[in-house]
Amino acid sequence: METLLYVGGILFMLVGLALSIGLHEIGHLLPAKLFGVRVGQYMIGFGPRIWSRRIGETEYGFKLLPIGGFISMSGMYPASKNSRAATGIFRSLVQDARAANDETIAAGEEDRVFYKLPVWKRVIVMLGGPFMNLVLALLIFTVLASGIGLQQGTTTISSVTECVLPAGSSQTECTADDPASPAAEAGILPNDILVSIDGTPVSTFAEATAIVQAAPGETLDVVVRRGGTEQNLEITPIVAERTLTDASGRPILDDAGDPVVKEVGYVGMFAQMGYVPQPLSVGPQMAIENVGRVANLIVTLPVRLWDVGVSLFTGSERDPNGPLSVVGVGRLAGEVAATDAPALNRFAVLLNLLGSLNIALFVFNLIPLLPLDGGHIVVALWEGIKRGWARLFRRPPPAPVDATKLVPLTVVVAVLLIGMGALLLLADLFNPVNFLQ
Repeated sequence: METLLYVGGILFMLVGLALSIGLHEIGHLLPAKLFGVRVGQYMIGFGPRIWSRRIGETEYGFKLLPIGGFISMSGMYPASKNSRAATGIFRSLVQDARAANDETIAAGEEDRVFYKLPVWKRVIVMLGGPFMNLVLALLIFTVLASGIGLQQGTTTISSVTECVLPAGSSQTECTADDPASPAAEAGILPNDILVSIDGTPVSTFAEATAIVQAAPGETLDVVVRRGGTEQNLEITPIVAERTLTDASGRPILDDAGDPVVKEVGYVGMFAQMGYVPQPLSVGPQMAIENVGRVANLIVTLPVRLWDVGVSLFTGSERDPNGPLSVVGVGRLAGEVAATDAPALNRFAVLLNLLGSLNIALFVFNLIPLLPLDGGHIVVALWEGIKRGWARLFRRPPPAPVDATKLVPLTVVVAVLLIGMGALLLLADLFNPVNFLQ
């Protein structure tokens, strides 16, 4: 059964990745067709073709390696005018790119090309792919936060401490000399449901905790629901040093990464954890936070890749927050699916992983380097700047920017991306991250 769950987790992520890539390319395809550009191919994956079908002028299909996708638009760059044989490796690369670009321009449809579109339309076409990943991530995080809910302490009491143990003590059991906890004195029992504290209705345990922590030494009226009926109790929090926690029960850390300890009101009751639906605004907040994390990962990517390379050759433990290949993501999904946890918990983690993956696709594709979408956007904006400059000084419109001149740089970037993928793949195969440590 565990093996089936592991395989199921991998399949879930593969299907999710294929859907994410497919929607990314649809984000390019739809505006390109809307603006009249001829699109020859729409493919998910790279390598040998598995299946394809031509509908109208466009061939739709799947290829073997699910590591990306592409659409083939007619005339990404201006048609070449120089057919002389090139000398030198870089000139040959440029000429080959121009020849391949010329082949996409069908006879009689020279106006249905990408490079002749207005700048703003080209930007929309290239932004369409990353935008689709962002929209999908927003939907996933909204379903996760508002549909399923985030795991937090609920208002149902799971346990009550019998006594107050001395601060800093290794003592784990109560003795006759230890004072009873305020919750035990008040008569709060496991499975009681908190309704209100000090006249304030509470819907999460975090709200109840905030009221208690802010009122040491004060007697508070507490309403609990027990067996379907409400009961009125009184509780007086004592002053105690406690580690502050967030809504999910995780310790709050200071700038140095240490738990924040503070003297607060304490009563000695603990909550059952459960999924609490959040406002619709929480999903977008989660997406924005993920954008920040991915951006930070990309900025520090060279250092992180170096660390991955060192761990691959030395066998040292890898950073669980470091970059992963498709194999690493699939392995993580399999391990999550096979863990001994409630099905809803595992599904929520898988959804969160898929949402984070789409944020990664969104941010990574906006890097302003060819062959990424961000590189094409920069080329279009540069042409717009040149045209605006010419209009400002009443000069003739400049020729379209010939991005094939950047092919040598594009090749370098592509080689670096392939090298990065190969390094991460080898690391995930021979020195995988220990996710469940």
